[in-house]
Amino acid sequence: MTSTASNNYGALRAQLDTLTTEAFRPELAEIDQLPTEEIARLMNGEDTTVPAAVAAQLPQIAAAIDATAERMARGGRLVYAGAGTAGRMGVLDASECPPTFNTDPSEVLGLIAGGPSAMVKAVEGAEDSKELAAADLDALHLTADDTVVGISASGRTPYAIGAVEHARARGALTVGISCNARSALGDAAEHGIEVVVGPELLTGSTRLKAGTAQKLVLNMLSTITMIRLGKTYGNLMVDVRASNEKLRARSRRIVALATGADDAEIEQALAAADGEVKTAILIVLGAVDAPTAAHLLEETGGHLRAALQSTARTS
Repeated sequence: MTSTASNNYGALRAQLDTLTTEAFRPELAEIDQLPTEEIARLMNGEDTTVPAAVAAQLPQIAAAIDATAERMARGGRLVYAGAGTAGRMGVLDASECPPTFNTDPSEVLGLIAGGPSAMVKAVEGAEDSKELAAADLDALHLTADDTVVGISASGRTPYAIGAVEHARARGALTVGISCNARSALGDAAEHGIEVVVGPELLTGSTRLKAGTAQKLVLNMLSTITMIRLGKTYGNLMVDVRASNEKLRARSRRIVALATGADDAEIEQALAAADGEVKTAILIVLGAVDAPTAAHLLEETGGHLRAALQSTARTS
């Protein structure tokens, strides 16, 4: 090993020694000697601590959601950026938005260091490049209405930090999700969300508690943003995209729950609405035809409650 490489290794090791997520737990040093059920019990106990760590960051999470929803209401996009497990969490959350909320695939995006192939196979060195993150974002032609969320358990991953720094320089809103306090990623972002879950069961395996924490925060970020954008009616997914039989059945059930209508009326409304659940509900509850329902939803930015209030005022 050259002296330069040795120095770099020493500096990195010293940095890792300061991270809560990398801390060694001597009380678990004999875990491989325990019965399987006892290991499972220990792991389950570790997982139960994660929601409390997320709860401690709820004010920061809510502020990030409100700022994100404000920009998305103006046509902005939500972009996740991370490496490894963190990047995969972002891609997963983004990929679930179109079927759940009928978003266009271009509205919520997940970037992972090393590109799509890194979803299933590690791309060595990709996470260490801020320049790669900047190039990936430049390909999206960021605007000031976009939101970029850097995700990194350690809070030190160059790809995530580079994404946030580059996005902020372009005027986009920035959010940093990490699992260490006073992280470089949290400092780089306008909205730092630092969910400190503590050392992992397996030293440094941040796909465990840290990964769970990231999933919980991303669930909140996308779901509540979509609620703010009118993608739900109460707790019903009225913008669900019925792309298969299960979702078509779910669409009928959502219309039934929202309206209390019988099967025949539901089928008629969905047929008139070309399968659009929100439009079908408005047809039934607002007693309007499909073109009127579509027009009212367009006028109200897709907010079903506001569209229903419009029908009540004109009736």
